[in-house]
Amino acid sequence: MSHQKQSGGRAKIEDVAREAGVSIMSVSRAMRGVEGLSVEKRTEILKVAKQIGYEPSSVAGSLAAANSTLIGISVPTLEDAVFGEIFDGMRPVFNNAGFQTVFDTTEYQLKREERWIDRMISWRPAGIVLSGVDHSKTARRKLINSGIPTLEIWDYSDDPIDLCVGVDHYLIGKMMAEYLLDLGYQNPAYVGVEYQRDQRADKRLDGFRDAFENAGFKLAANVRLEEAVSFEAGKQGVVRVFETAIAVPDLVYFLNDHMAVGGLLECERRGIGVPNEMGIVGFNGLNINKVLAKSITTSITPRTLMGSKAAALLVARILNVATEKCISLPVELYPGQTVRS
Repeated sequence: MSHQKQSGGRAKIEDVAREAGVSIMSVSRAMRGVEGLSVEKRTEILKVAKQIGYEPSSVAGSLAAANSTLIGISVPTLEDAVFGEIFDGMRPVFNNAGFQTVFDTTEYQLKREERWIDRMISWRPAGIVLSGVDHSKTARRKLINSGIPTLEIWDYSDDPIDLCVGVDHYLIGKMMAEYLLDLGYQNPAYVGVEYQRDQRADKRLDGFRDAFENAGFKLAANVRLEEAVSFEAGKQGVVRVFETAIAVPDLVYFLNDHMAVGGLLECERRGIGVPNEMGIVGFNGLNINKVLAKSITTSITPRTLMGSKAAALLVARILNVATEKCISLPVELYPGQTVRS
């Protein structure tokens, strides 16, 4: 090795990489002391850096230190009020504990989530928050190996990557179906998004369908839309239900309350009486239900409470305080006015 820096100034990270015969990323890892290098290779790189007089940028050092108070949060979308309300519960807990947050969205794509996880691991944040419990095997392995405190929210698993605070979506669907069966419904239809786009919704449908099939009834229609979960999608869902149903439905179960509102309006436009002729059921207990003339029958999820409990759990984990590993929160069934009384 020549151990010569570029002429005309102080040594740069590129000089260290060239002299040590490694990548710039490897030099960065060696200087920051993060995983990814053998002890021998790190020692060699640090020796070269010292010999040519390389000193890491004070700004870069400050950024690395700042990551000790950084928490990365990944959500499927910011267009849904659900995740905003969960964060409303998280924000004061993180702020009071001195942590900052950075957001990204996955648009329900596992590959996109994987890339975000890789970026977060390279930053070495204090903690990572993921939405749901269904991640790729690669992502799960990387997070476990990283040792970074990791919290999964919104869904529930008793075998999380690290920590989990959420609700049991299969049970939510099952409970709603059992309630509707008691009211005499026999031919339910479902309106949601494409299969496996929203795995929590798929779990609710599984619980809902299993309960009806155990009682001897099948879905009259299972409509999957490419549109976003919106009022318009709910309207289009009802149109598709009537086009594809194998039996006359007496109920439509929607992926969420917004779609249910669109479905309710379409039924009223067609002159179909709700709830006498058609039952309408949503999910989440969104705030729009408080201003409707006819409130939607739904399942109310404790979103803000989930956020605060989850944040407290993660902060305790970061600070090495003994705490629970998994918390499953209860969900309230709201009867509303869109199914039979």
